[in-house]
Amino acid sequence: MDKRQQQFSLVYLAITFFALVALQSLLAQGRIHEMSYSEFKAALAEGWVTDLVVTPTVIRGTMKNTAAAAAGQSAGPRAPGQPTKGEGAGKTFTVVRVEDPDLVKELEARKVAFKGTIESTWLRDIFVMWVLPIGIFMLLGRVLYKKVGPGADVLSLGRNKAKIYAQSAVGVTFDDVAGVDEAKEELREVVEFLKSPDRFTNLGGRIPKGVLLVGPPGTGKTLLAKAVAGEAGVPFFSVSGSEFVEMFVGLGAARVRDLFAQAAGKAPCIIFIDELDALAKARGANPLMGGHDEREQTLNQLLVEMDGFDTRKGVIILAATNRPEILDPALLRPGRFDRQVLVDRPDIKGREAILRVHARTVKLDPSVDLKVLAARTPGFVGADLANILNEAALLAARRRKAAVGMAELEEAIDRVVAGLEKKAKVMSPKEREIVAHHEAGHALVAELVPTADRVHKVSIIPRGIAALGYTLQLPTEDRYLLTQEELLDRLAVLLGGRVAEEITFKEVSTGGQNDLQRATDIARRMVKEYGMSEALGPLTYEPERTALFLPGAPSLRGQREYGEETAQTIDREVRRIVDEAHQRVRTLLTQQNGKLGALAKVLLEREVLEGDELRRVLAAA
Repeated sequence: MDKRQQQFSLVYLAITFFALVALQSLLAQGRIHEMSYSEFKAALAEGWVTDLVVTPTVIRGTMKNTAAAAAGQSAGPRAPGQPTKGEGAGKTFTVVRVEDPDLVKELEARKVAFKGTIESTWLRDIFVMWVLPIGIFMLLGRVLYKKVGPGADVLSLGRNKAKIYAQSAVGVTFDDVAGVDEAKEELREVVEFLKSPDRFTNLGGRIPKGVLLVGPPGTGKTLLAKAVAGEAGVPFFSVSGSEFVEMFVGLGAARVRDLFAQAAGKAPCIIFIDELDALAKARGANPLMGGHDEREQTLNQLLVEMDGFDTRKGVIILAATNRPEILDPALLRPGRFDRQVLVDRPDIKGREAILRVHARTVKLDPSVDLKVLAARTPGFVGADLANILNEAALLAARRRKAAVGMAELEEAIDRVVAGLEKKAKVMSPKEREIVAHHEAGHALVAELVPTADRVHKVSIIPRGIAALGYTLQLPTEDRYLLTQEELLDRLAVLLGGRVAEEITFKEVSTGGQNDLQRATDIARRMVKEYGMSEALGPLTYEPERTALFLPGAPSLRGQREYGEETAQTIDREVRRIVDEAHQRVRTLLTQQNGKLGALAKVLLEREVLEGDELRRVLAAA
């Protein structure tokens, strides 16, 4: 019987049962008359009762008719509960028993037939003690299982939570993915195998069991996996690594088994595990934890399933992560995830291609140049570029424009880079003057040092959470290597704001805190990682395994591997580099003090300066 039909039948059975009970109660109320004990005593005195049944709690009996009542004659005042002609003769009544020691004597005196009995409560006891508690527990268990898993019974807990997309439901192809041409070429081989596996197997070739997509967040790893399924025209199983691990022991391993069994039944298909690092962290990474926790059992089951899986069935396993350095080594060996595909940040051509893909659904003004926009967004990933176009479309709609223009796109970039503009934030004249000289110092040093990126915009309008102003620099080309001279020039630009405050106001403010933090980080990396210190030589003192694509993530190893004397030398070298950069900037700004003041004055008047306007102000000063 179908589960839905079974539930339907149970509902109707319950309704029928309660209807019969209600009908029986109504019929009983029509035959049985309830009276008070005083009415019963009065009827007993008049001789109207007979055939009494006395129980510990109630008295039941039958009303009898007299000859006078039967003849229709009046027999004086009618006693309470006394039947009239055709009304109460033979009617059953019930009375709640009251403690009355003389009742038996009175019944014997009036020759009323009575008997005692004990009520049978077994049916009520069974209902109260067994049926009702079991029903409550079953109802409670049903609610809990609905909360835990997608099904309504305990058997559904071990089922996987993968979302299955049919061939027509994927709706993504390689045409929808841009900026990652190398990754697409790597995955075309997987598509060809899914379309025509015989071409590979006839030659004895074996397709990789698993393909691991690694790269920074937002670069399109999930979209690329969907594109593979869309190009191959096969079902697509999508699941997150965190959905395998639950509070119940063994549940994650059961879901892994169920996922692979279900995929084998729908082969050829693709299994995609997003955020694999949530499931497959290296075993034993935390020495305080044992080796039998739920996550490791789930990982072990995944390793077993991948090791024993036959790729000739046409099932390809794709996974994505931005933390490949913390994955278990057993997962990355040949025979499991054989191939690792880097989905990196796009270059300027890739950014332009991504913008063209996302611009299909946005109405752009003819004056918009996507090449210029790509040049102004270095380091942006696909998700950032899509967000820029969306923010620009919202701004244009807010301004009642018919199309998205370059002004909205520029403001959207500023929003993503520096945060939301806060024109309503009130600053005192003294604070505005400090911010203006601070940002003028950054911009002026950036124009004076030889290798610094050109200034695109300077603003003293507060943005974001804590930025009271900002200086935006844009590189002329994508850079992948930095020389020692370029790092020292970046240090100089970062210290330009603080030094400008020192020269102008003879004191410093808290506005340069972030600049000092970034400058110290650059100097320390030069000494510890890049070997750019003559005192320490070409050595590295940073053996910690840090996150490859998440720079802000904590290090996996916090214990240094050098002595105290070396640590003191590192500190001295970091201080020396920063002090020399500070002195260099002070010399530059002292020589160009007139330009510093003129630039700060224009900033106070106009609040925002574009790069070309800034250079005209400096040329005229």
